[in-house]
Amino acid sequence: MASKLVRVFSGIQPTGVPQLGNYLGSIKNWVRMQHQQLDPSQTQPHDQLISIVDLHALTVPRDPAQLRKDTMEMAASLIACGIDPDRCTLFRQSAVPGHSQLYWALGCITPMGWLNRMTQWKSKLQDTTAINAIATQGLLTGLFTYPVLMAADILLYRATHIPVGEDQVQHLEFTRDLVEHFHKQFKTTMFPMPRVLLTKSKRVMSLKDPLRKMSKSDINEQSRITLADSDDSIMRKIRKAQTDSLPGLSFDPEARPGVSNLLTIYAALNNIGVDQAVSQMQGHSMLQFKEAVADTVIRTVAPIREQTQKLVADKGHIESILRTNESKARSIAEQNWNDVAKCIGLS
Repeated sequence: MASKLVRVFSGIQPTGVPQLGNYLGSIKNWVRMQHQQLDPSQTQPHDQLISIVDLHALTVPRDPAQLRKDTMEMAASLIACGIDPDRCTLFRQSAVPGHSQLYWALGCITPMGWLNRMTQWKSKLQDTTAINAIATQGLLTGLFTYPVLMAADILLYRATHIPVGEDQVQHLEFTRDLVEHFHKQFKTTMFPMPRVLLTKSKRVMSLKDPLRKMSKSDINEQSRITLADSDDSIMRKIRKAQTDSLPGLSFDPEARPGVSNLLTIYAALNNIGVDQAVSQMQGHSMLQFKEAVADTVIRTVAPIREQTQKLVADKGHIESILRTNESKARSIAEQNWNDVAKCIGLS
């Protein structure tokens, strides 16, 4: 039978120190969720698992040494942002063999047509690194089938709630379809149907091309703010951010994408609505507005940057935290995988 335990699962790629879009789109929400009661009928706090999905990182070419470094920096950054490893299970995906085991079992019943309809792997082909790999090797299986691994990540822990942005909803629908397919094929109801927790944060767009999402894969470093940027770098990037020459300030993502992006950032970091942000900034020149946004970003990023630097300097401490949490994750995963293995005839 499906578990009634409320369990939240989130995953994040090991891209090193996150950029501002990661923070506002995901991490800030995860930190807040640590102190929320998702289901008032539950007497116990919900379980929260956050996985650094290093297996997913292999879908595009990665230097092994850089991947290890990026993974540790991501772990340090998450803790510096406020993720409490005593409250959340923070772990590396590859440290739990059940992810690969369930991925294979699910992949063996996944129709190719389902994967072919997925849009994100197609959009990933626009990434320069992926394009270079495809030019020399063709479309690789891992990139095509990674939605199955995403489903395995969720179902391995019988997660009930998945916080995602709008661009990830299709993968949750894929997972829900796979749950129904698995249940029908093996005549079971072992997996809870995962529910989407749509994050309220708006997308943070590129500072140089506000029609595109802010990303660390963008070759232009001026397009993004990372949580490792210095105060001077943040001020410089936002001063040079693309806006427009129209008078006044207004929120209109279609007509004024650059200004709207900066208003989104300002509002999200101040925990206010965009309308209130517009009201606060009325009467400011564009330069004054940009400096106010930069000051707000600096107030958020500076303490995170300093704490991340301290944590990264003590790699043994980060490794100890991850290993302790990975033991917890394996304990949950092994029990659930054993149930799956019995259901499909492997034990």
